[in-house]
Amino acid sequence: MSLDGTEEKNCEAQGPSVIERYYTRWYKTDIKGKPNEDQCVLQHSNRICVITLAETHPIIQGGKSIKEINYQISDGCSRLNNKVSGKSKKGGQFLTEFAPLCRITCTDETEYTIYSCIRGRLLEVNECILETPDLLLKKPSTDGYIAVILPKFEESKTVTDGLLSREEYEGVISKRGSAQAEPC
Repeated sequence: MSLDGTEEKNCEAQGPSVIERYYTRWYKTDIKGKPNEDQCVLQHSNRICVITLAETHPIIQGGKSIKEINYQISDGCSRLNNKVSGKSKKGGQFLTEFAPLCRITCTDETEYTIYSCIRGRLLEVNECILETPDLLLKKPSTDGYIAVILPKFEESKTVTDGLLSREEYEGVISKRGSAQAEPC
C-alpha cells in the first residue's frame, strides 16, 4: 500500500509466464546449414508443439521489416488449406522434420524458409501473422508463433532427440559470440 492509501501493483514481482510455466523450450540451430537461422519448439506436456523463431534468428536479431509471409509451399501445397477435425485431429497435413511451413520475405528482399523441426501432424498455422507480421518480432513466443504441430503419440518421447535444450542452445550462442569476436 502506498502512502496515500491506494494499493500499488508490483509488476516486477510477477511469477513466470504461461510459456515458462507450461512449455519446455527446444531449439534447432543453423537449419539446413544456414548460419543463425535458429528456430524454437515450445513443447507442452500434452505433446503439442508450437513452432516459433528463436531469439537469435536474423529476422529478430536484425530487427528486419517483414514484407510478406507465405504459407504457399508449392503449387499444390498450401499450409493454409490444412483442415483438422475430431479428437484425433484427422486430416491434418503430416510433416517431416524438414518440411517447410512458410516463407518469410523481408523488405530488404532476403527470404527465410521456416521448417517444422519435428515430425507430426500440422494442427494450425498462425493466420494472424499474415495481417500483422510485426508479431514475429514483438512476440515471437506467443502471438507471433508460426504453427502448432502434434507429434504421433508413439514418437512424443523421442520427438526432441535432434533438438537442443535451453542450456545447450546457450552454449552454442556463446561459442558463436566468441568465434565472431576473434580476429582473422
